Amino acid sequence: MHIQIAVVAIAVMLVGGQNLEAIANSQFSTEDGVEPTLQMEGGYAKYGDYIGSIPVDTQFVEFSQRVVKDIQIRFVNNKDQLLDDKGQPIKGRTQKDFIIGLLKLKPGQVFREDLLEADLQRLRRLESFNEVNVYRQEDTTNVNLIYEIKEREFPALIFGGGNNDDVGLYGQLGYRDANIGGINDKLDTTVQISGKDVQFHGQFTSRYRPQEPNRLGYTLSGFRSRNISGTFNEDIRLSNGDRVREGRFGGSVGVLKSFDEWDTAISLNYTRISLRDREYNVAQVDRLGSPLSVSGTGIDDLFTVSFAVSRDQRDRRNNPTQGSILTLSTEQAIPIGLGNISSNRLKGDYIQYLPVNWIGNGKPTDNPEMLAINFQIGTIIGDFPPADAFNIGGLDSVRGYGYGKVASGRSYGLASLEYRFPIFQSIGGVLFTDLASDFGSSDSVLGEPGVLRNKPGSGFGYGLGLRVNSSFGLIRGDLGISDQGEVRLEVTTGQRF
Repeated sequence: MHIQIAVVAIAVMLVGGQNLEAIANSQFSTEDGVEPTLQMEGGYAKYGDYIGSIPVDTQFVEFSQRVVKDIQIRFVNNKDQLLDDKGQPIKGRTQKDFIIGLLKLKPGQVFREDLLEADLQRLRRLESFNEVNVYRQEDTTNVNLIYEIKEREFPALIFGGGNNDDVGLYGQLGYRDANIGGINDKLDTTVQISGKDVQFHGQFTSRYRPQEPNRLGYTLSGFRSRNISGTFNEDIRLSNGDRVREGRFGGSVGVLKSFDEWDTAISLNYTRISLRDREYNVAQVDRLGSPLSVSGTGIDDLFTVSFAVSRDQRDRRNNPTQGSILTLSTEQAIPIGLGNISSNRLKGDYIQYLPVNWIGNGKPTDNPEMLAINFQIGTIIGDFPPADAFNIGGLDSVRGYGYGKVASGRSYGLASLEYRFPIFQSIGGVLFTDLASDFGSSDSVLGEPGVLRNKPGSGFGYGLGLRVNSSFGLIRGDLGISDQGEVRLEVTTGQRF
């Protein structure tokens, strides 16, 4: 049994924002001066004989002639309170004008149930929000909407450490904030320090904002990393007996824009890939004399232009209970630099979440009962560095296999199925199976690293896992069994998909 455990501890620092408009327990009056009676039903408010929730996935969508009169934004704390200890409204970091700018249903418009539901899901998908609910007060002619928002705890300092086969013991420090300036700009940085190397990754993203149609969003990133190569694993080593290390550094700059429910990104990217030994000396070939790079020097340069489009229809960003997300991308390499590489990398990724109620009792939980399905497919046209092949196998691919142990191919397909179910409020269980194949494309990779290392080319794994919602985030532990009988326990953070 192979055991890999990553230990991550997260210390969260709260930075308070200014918000002067959240008025707790405020009431709207009807035009005749009579205040409607408030009841809660299905996550919405019920006033009088009118219930305000109609599922948008039915064929019957209500088009009310009531007009949206006003919209209020209120913030709640972690105790679901609207007031602080001094009796003042909770102040949020997010600018209220930014929130209202994301809404399709605005004051003065005819109220529509489907637009309200779409707005609610759009806000729930923001990374800076932990929980969003909407309530309403209405009479025969007007509707007043009240959004109650619980924000995530940003900014956050991330401390971690561990041990791996490449650099040995290491320490890690990170900083994350997904709500810079109260407009959901995002900064994510990580620095890893060991006795052998310093690695880092940083990315800043300012997303496209619909209320500013003449302004494009943008993203900037830079990185430096080294790891044991997933393409050239230990079955065939370098001539000095070392395992192949894979170093990467580079960066990208991109522009972002949204069209209705579709998000698009165009980026200019640079990556230098180098293959090295344990002392980080560049290696050109492995023990069998097979090339490690297109250039023949052990170093390849990738200058690429990428385009991606995605549609996110999940009901919320974290622990979604239903919906889907589709991402399609293409990345064209420009023949500049070492290797003079020209290729096109195509990928598709689809995730579907289906709520079920096989063992549940209907009570709310941090781990809702559901089926989660993931399909991926990809291929590369033209020449490409063997280290950039599609490596199949590992905790984010086919569980039960080590990273890259199934295949290193020009093309691949992957299907995963998870049944997620609650155990306790903050603890959930998962039954999973993963299946993937390189479609016989490993022999078309330069040097045939997958073929020479006897990678099977296809494989499946199955097993069970635990999901623990903690103050450090979601902790994932999976015990996977491969079709070749290998058993692996791996612990990390975040869902598989």
